[in-house]
Amino acid sequence: MTTPSNTAPRVTARRARTRRRLLDAALAAFAEEGFGRTTVERICDRAGYTRGAFYSNFSSLDELFLAMWEERSRRMLEDVRAALAGVQAADPRAALRAALDALPVDDAWYRVTAEFTAHALRNPGLRRVMAARERAIQDTVLPVVVAALRRAGRRVTDEAALGQALVAVHDGTTVQVLLEPGDPTARQRREELFLRVLNAYSEEQP
Repeated sequence: MTTPSNTAPRVTARRARTRRRLLDAALAAFAEEGFGRTTVERICDRAGYTRGAFYSNFSSLDELFLAMWEERSRRMLEDVRAALAGVQAADPRAALRAALDALPVDDAWYRVTAEFTAHALRNPGLRRVMAARERAIQDTVLPVVVAALRRAGRRVTDEAALGQALVAVHDGTTVQVLLEPGDPTARQRREELFLRVLNAYSEEQP
């Protein structure tokens, strides 16, 4: 007779695979068809599962998207940390380039997040959830940025303002890069603007 301790890992692994396939199918459907036009049935068809499999993992499309967002944010932070770890401490421009190389400028992901943000703005409860999770991401990313600046000999003067400015620059320049995918100057302007913001909200340590 098989003991529960032997069966649990297989069930957990199967559930993880199901969740992974649903998330991947949802991203493809959201990007191609739009968040507002995508249904649970459409995602299940793409993933090869039933509605029961979907609802055993997510209560709604909103919850699925938020899980996707959290997963992507966590991976982004890990990539930025790894990129900065290999940069010389006294070279802030090299650190910035390494961090930007680790930040995805993804057409499909931008389309999905832009549409979901518009959806959240029409739903006060979801808007509050989005705002809270955005703050949580900033609170996680900021210490990494502050530490990198400190290694470069700079002290951040207003961490909250720096966090908001970095998000604004990232979102705005992402659109510019996506609109001009073959123009290297768009990415150069993106780098310069990030550097200006970092310098504006920090100062050289005595």
